[in-house]
Amino acid sequence: MKTIDQIYINGQFLTPHGTQQQELINPTTGQLATRVVLGDAADVDAAVAAAKAAYVAYSRTSKQERMAILQRLHEAVAARSEELVQVMVEEYGGTLAFCRASVQRAANSFLQTKQLLETFDFVRTAGSARVVLEPLGVVGIITPWNSSYGFICSKLATALAAGSTAVIKPSELSAAQTQILAECLHAAQLPPGLFNIVNGSGEIVGNAITAHPDIAKISFTGSTAVGKHIARGAIDTLKRVTLELGGKSPNVLLDDADLDLAIPTAVAAFTFNSGQACLAGTRLIVPASRLEEIKQRIKVAVDALKVGDPANADTQIGPLVNAAQYARVQRYIALGTEEGATLLTGGAGHPAGLENGYFVKPTVFVNVRNDMAIAREEIFGPVLSIISYDSEEEAIAIANDTVYGLQAYVSSGDQARANRVAAQLVAGRVFINGLYDEPLAPFGGFKQSGIGREFGTYGLEAYLEPKAMMGYSASNEIY
Repeated sequence: MKTIDQIYINGQFLTPHGTQQQELINPTTGQLATRVVLGDAADVDAAVAAAKAAYVAYSRTSKQERMAILQRLHEAVAARSEELVQVMVEEYGGTLAFCRASVQRAANSFLQTKQLLETFDFVRTAGSARVVLEPLGVVGIITPWNSSYGFICSKLATALAAGSTAVIKPSELSAAQTQILAECLHAAQLPPGLFNIVNGSGEIVGNAITAHPDIAKISFTGSTAVGKHIARGAIDTLKRVTLELGGKSPNVLLDDADLDLAIPTAVAAFTFNSGQACLAGTRLIVPASRLEEIKQRIKVAVDALKVGDPANADTQIGPLVNAAQYARVQRYIALGTEEGATLLTGGAGHPAGLENGYFVKPTVFVNVRNDMAIAREEIFGPVLSIISYDSEEEAIAIANDTVYGLQAYVSSGDQARANRVAAQLVAGRVFINGLYDEPLAPFGGFKQSGIGREFGTYGLEAYLEPKAMMGYSASNEIY
């Protein structure tokens, strides 16, 4: 069993002031794996003080200086990529393929942000005014457990590119991942205080970050309920917030969709990251005229998925993160049947031979109404609801009938038609005829899926405050 009893403040690994301990279970085996000592509000105070002190000089650095720092961070994370993958597989239970992609994305986020800085203009004009985009100050970064490396690195890269410093609260469920990533970031030899990491619970460390008067902005990824709590807490000090929250993403199959392409896309969209993804396409909206064919194809594809040890290269779905998440998914599977939906495949309990870990059966319900809980609430597991429609207009209405608006998918054999439908879907991102990766595209949601955007130019601007100067004289250039 590992013991993690360090946090990272002002360029040093330190023993936390907090004494509360939490035990973490290996999700694949169900055995105790790690004991972590959690930080407290005093640790947050120390971390914020370090970040605030470092901000004075760092906020005045040039783009070239920040780009050099981002390059060093990329190299430091990439140098230990295989170790990062191994720790993520063991602690989180992500599949080997997913963890490799996640580590690569984490390392590359520093390079992508560096490249963004090359052409980003911090000085603009508005009429006769000179407008300077200035860093906000100390940023509080609060990240979830379902892709810990990626969230920490992408948010930190953006904060540093903007000229801000950071205090990071990763999920306490990701302590081993946090430790090795902190070692990587430390190896980049940044000036002390640019980033600080405090393990801890949301109730203590998260709340302390939210309330702290010296934190200017919070960037949070997690549940809508917690996001609302952070937004309410940020009001007292008028903190800026970027909130990337939950989703119940619709996947609209139009009646002319090529099912040879659309069905594999639909299965990947709802089982991605073992279903533990805010962007999962968990509502499959299909034409009633093709329902039977789609049901048959979905069942064959889902039944062929390999659920098992995430360290095996051929595993497609690993365990859920912990017992609480397993119980949550089981509750929704039972609720689907109680509400009157028809179980197409999967169902309650563990897959055969996988009783020790937090494994669930990838599950599909048909005859689902959009007012059922399984169609409206975020389950965060590999559970799909198939909902039928009779017209294109009805399909769009069903897709948009949700409090969320993070991501959406549409498939059609007619590109112009797919474009037309995509334009009517209320979501921060819409994928047309496939799954794509564009790290520079803005990511974030409409409605209760969040506030603001991350990634690319839109994400960087969310970490900056425009200052307008009227009557500025270019002869006294200071920027």
